[in-house]
Amino acid sequence: MRIVLNVIAVLLVLAGGLWFLQGINILPGSIMTGQIKWAIYGAIAIVIGIGLLVAANRTSAASPPK
Repeated sequence: MRIVLNVIAVLLVLAGGLWFLQGINILPGSIMTGQIKWAIYGAIAIVIGIGLLVAANRTSAASPPK
């Protein structure tokens, strides 16, 4: 399950980064370019992706390491 969450989290961070850069008009070439709402969506996706990475890789102090 940890691997699946890590893959999803990395994909969210990458997609969010792409959306953010297009939203702030750094990466041209789509209808998202220059649209501030895509920068906001990208930032939200990045934050969620980082949160998933942290949650997926957090080890509980109560459980012994495997």
